[in-house]
Amino acid sequence: IYAMKKLLIFATIFLLAITQIQAAERWLEGYKKVLVIGAHPDDPETMCGGTILKLKAMGVEVVSVYLTSGEAGIRGKSHEESRTIRQAEARRACEVMGVRPVFMTQIDGNAEVNKERYAEMLALIKAEKPDMVITHWPIDSHRDHRVCAVLVYDAWRQSGYSFDLYYGEVMTGLQTQNFTPTLWVDITATHDKKVEAYMCHQSQGMDEVQEYHDAMERMRGMESQTHHAEAFIKQNWGK
Repeated sequence: IYAMKKLLIFATIFLLAITQIQAAERWLEGYKKVLVIGAHPDDPETMCGGTILKLKAMGVEVVSVYLTSGEAGIRGKSHEESRTIRQAEARRACEVMGVRPVFMTQIDGNAEVNKERYAEMLALIKAEKPDMVITHWPIDSHRDHRVCAVLVYDAWRQSGYSFDLYYGEVMTGLQTQNFTPTLWVDITATHDKKVEAYMCHQSQGMDEVQEYHDAMERMRGMESQTHHAEAFIKQNWGK
């Protein structure tokens, strides 16, 4: 009897996990245009490249938005030199994923929150007219990530909640903090293409990033009964 009860418990947990993943796939089907807004070149790709590829396969328009151009991201290079290199890497990554890149005007390592920057983010989102936006979780060790999240959140409110807002994770534990996801997307089938996309950022030493994110994706996969998964939190408060 005890063994049967234990088996039933495990079966119930497994079925709940499968239902959760299926619900995630149904969630993705409802959107027409998605903006993924990251603080730096490589953030959208590492945060949710697998999900981007799934959305593209479903016919969804996806735009990869970069708050900065990674100007401070290459040691020994000027901001102008780094910007040129990193924008080129981002364009190659976007070609791999089949998405359009957009570069905003903030500076890597010196991203600002003020009324002009609030207006800039709102104007971009209003011009693109997405029905979903994915950006950084706001509790993060990197200031630029926090700034990006705050600007997008404010645009969500100022636009009258005109799009669904989701938060993703990057290098959790080192950068993203206190992230407890409520939604998982199975990226097992798109994992290799995601890696191909973010490895375009050769100036950033992506081998270490790959090792970190692969462990994250396997952990999220274990949580959701898949091999590799990306995880998200939906912003619900305030509607």
